[in-house]
Amino acid sequence: MFPIFWILLVLPLVSAQTYHWGPCPTPSVQPNFSLQQYLGTWYEIAKLPAFFEKGKCIQADYTLRGDGTIRVLNSQFYKGKVQTVEGTAVVQDHKNPAKLGVSFSYFTPYSPYWVLSTDFVSGAVVYSCTDVLRIFHVDYAWILGRSRFLPAEKVEFARQLLAKENIDTFKMSVTDQTGCD
Repeated sequence: MFPIFWILLVLPLVSAQTYHWGPCPTPSVQPNFSLQQYLGTWYEIAKLPAFFEKGKCIQADYTLRGDGTIRVLNSQFYKGKVQTVEGTAVVQDHKNPAKLGVSFSYFTPYSPYWVLSTDFVSGAVVYSCTDVLRIFHVDYAWILGRSRFLPAEKVEFARQLLAKENIDTFKMSVTDQTGCD
């Protein structure tokens, strides 16, 4: 009975995530990353499944706080209303500022938020991965835009970049950004 309980408890989470055997890949990140240029609003164009993102009109707003941390305000339209969650991002290594950490609770450690590529004005590719005892890993990836829609060639470039970095995009889905304004 005990194993069945755990399977039933974990099954909904597993179906909404992207799991892979082995440790996280270590993709290259954006060289010469400028946090100041990255701040502002980013719209989710496509993503790997994430249990915390089920709605439409998903966007993230990044602003610098007085203490040097970054305020992250994520919002989505879900079940007939706008839902928001506020978190904090930090540059964890000033020698590699494209590798940020983000947390949405005082009780959880920072999760990786790695900017793999961005031109700062139209699009960005972001990756996050968490190892579980180096036996398997859970990864997330986002293709972001400064507007709600990106040209198909930019989306394809982002998908190819993720694939080149050994990040499986098979489960990647397009985010509905229609009827948002």
